[in-house]
Amino acid sequence: MPVVRSSDAVAHEIHGARFVSYATPRTGSRELAAWRGEIPAGTKAPAHTVTKEEILHLLDGELLVTLDGRTERVGAGDTLIINAGATLTVENPTAETAVTWVTTSLGLEAELADGTRIVPPWAN
Repeated sequence: MPVVRSSDAVAHEIHGARFVSYATPRTGSRELAAWRGEIPAGTKAPAHTVTKEEILHLLDGELLVTLDGRTERVGAGDTLIINAGATLTVENPTAETAVTWVTTSLGLEAELADGTRIVPPWAN
């Protein structure tokens, strides 16, 4: 039984946020990726389109999420279903760090508005 200890998780930083990966092929996952996201106060990630469905659960804090042009304020305990092909922007307008748990299929990529493709190591 693979157990990923918190001390074995790998942290990555991009666009002002921190992603701590737990479930990846490196840790024994064959189909899914899962990570904790830490979005500091005042952070706004650039709009990006995802290639795989993501499930984002907000553990702590509050976020403004724009999904395909519709903006929602989400709080701790709320879950977002982000379908493949959706474009989203995540912003933390508060004074506290927001903490998320995200799960997706392996192979997730994101495309920025300028056409730059990101292959997040925490999801592959």
